[in-house]
Amino acid sequence: MSHWDHLPLWASLPTAALLVLGGGFTLTGCLGLLRLPHFYQRIHGPAITITLGTGCILIASMLLFSTLETRPVLHELLITLFLLMTTPMVSMLIMRAAVHRDLRQQHRLAAEKESPIAVYRDIQPNFHD
Repeated sequence: MSHWDHLPLWASLPTAALLVLGGGFTLTGCLGLLRLPHFYQRIHGPAITITLGTGCILIASMLLFSTLETRPVLHELLITLFLLMTTPMVSMLIMRAAVHRDLRQQHRLAAEKESPIAVYRDIQPNFHD
C-alpha cells in the first residue's frame, strides 16, 4: 500500500476538482495564445487564464500535501500569492512595450513618408509596370 491509499475522500475530491479546473484554465489560455490573431489579444488570454489555472493547481497541491503530511504546507500558498501579484504586472509591461514599439514604428513611417526623398519617389513615373 502506498501513501496515496491513505488520502481521505474529503481531500481527494476537491484536489481532483481543482486539478481539472486548473488544467482547463491553463489549456484555454494556451489555446488562446495559439489561436487569437492579434498580439494584444494573444497576450490577454494567457495572462488571465494561466494565472487562474496555476493558482488552482498550486492550491490543489497545498491541500493534497497538507492532508498527507498532517501538517499545514504553506509554500504553495506563497508561490500562488507571488504568481497572482507578478503575472498581471509582467503582462502589463509586455503590452506597454508593444504599444511603445507600435507608436515608434508609426512615427518612423510617418517621418519617412514626409521626407523629401519619399516625395521625389512619389512623383517619378514608374517604368516597371
